[in-house]
Amino acid sequence: MRTCETTVPNAITAPPAPDVVVVGAGLAGLSAAWSLARAGASVLVLDRDAPGAATSRVAAGMIAPVTEAEPDHPRASALGVAARDAWPGFAAGLAAASGVELPLLDAGSLAIARDRDEAEALDRFRAVRERMGLRVERLLPSAARRLEPALAPTLRGALAVPDDLAVDPRRVVVALVRAITAAGGELRDGAAVRDVVVADGRATGVRLEDGSTVRAGAVVIATGPWAGEGVGVPDADRIPVRPVKGQLLVLRDPDGPGLVTRVLRFALGGGYLVPRPDGRYVLGGTVEEQGFDRSVTALAVHDLLRDGAELVPGLLELRIEESIAGLRPATPDGLPAIGASPETDGLWWCAGHYRNGVLWASVTGGLLADAMGVTTDAAPFAVDVDPRRFVTTTPGGPRDR
Repeated sequence: MRTCETTVPNAITAPPAPDVVVVGAGLAGLSAAWSLARAGASVLVLDRDAPGAATSRVAAGMIAPVTEAEPDHPRASALGVAARDAWPGFAAGLAAASGVELPLLDAGSLAIARDRDEAEALDRFRAVRERMGLRVERLLPSAARRLEPALAPTLRGALAVPDDLAVDPRRVVVALVRAITAAGGELRDGAAVRDVVVADGRATGVRLEDGSTVRAGAVVIATGPWAGEGVGVPDADRIPVRPVKGQLLVLRDPDGPGLVTRVLRFALGGGYLVPRPDGRYVLGGTVEEQGFDRSVTALAVHDLLRDGAELVPGLLELRIEESIAGLRPATPDGLPAIGASPETDGLWWCAGHYRNGVLWASVTGGLLADAMGVTTDAAPFAVDVDPRRFVTTTPGGPRDR
């Protein structure tokens, strides 16, 4: 197990080098930075934009290992359940460290069927989740409407998922920034990283677009959907992360909260409606292979409103506050890449969280800190999320460093 090493600077000509530079101030990078900082490492977070301004700003905030689970990815589902179970403690600890309250929506979620085909899909969904040992309950339409009276009378069925949670990710970003600062960490926005500085096979810092160099004992790449671009890392260290576009609307009820009280999932694997405590509702979210395009399209807005109104007609009375698009960072196997880079010592990855960036935020930092040797907590998913799994190697596997 490797540990972070601090390069000893010339005290006269240079400021002390941090133990770790984290490139990227989204939920993944901030969660990693907070875990490292509270474990005693000196941490500097760099981002070209403000913290959470990219993917994290567009996240709906579902903490949903059941409704987001993929039957073909049992380890991703298991990681999701562990992360969901960790969220109440994570939220409480983060609130205590930052002074920012993080109320969790704990009413669960409803997966809704609009027609016969979707009702059959719900039955398949329920069977798979029951085999995974996850709690789900089939509901008649009348029972679903008693829970959520705003639902349309035409729905065909529903599944109640009582253990799903939700949180406002924008508040989580604010809390993480304050917690990192309180733990002695530093954040710099407007600091675009051009490449990683490597000397004798080891990452020793990063070079910024303005030509300046930031030295560090270790470098963490947490650039979300841009992680596949490499941020100037050696070719042998690149990992396969691609952007998947998602569009959503933020709606506001001028009369306040109460239209719905649970997360509603429309066609399985597709649309959702997530209530916020202040009367806002997040309606999403498309899944589009469009590269790095982040434009909002009229077709997507139309489809979101049409699908949402089919199940909650009252949505059409709400005000559109935002129409936004973001990029989810996807890996080929649906699991994130958290851990040592394939070749370069001192280079680490924390990316590839796809639709589960909020869900996995509760365990992301711990997994990385443990991999780096900063903490010694048990990490049962370390092998599953190891970035070196993407490297084609001899039968012995990636080299153990």
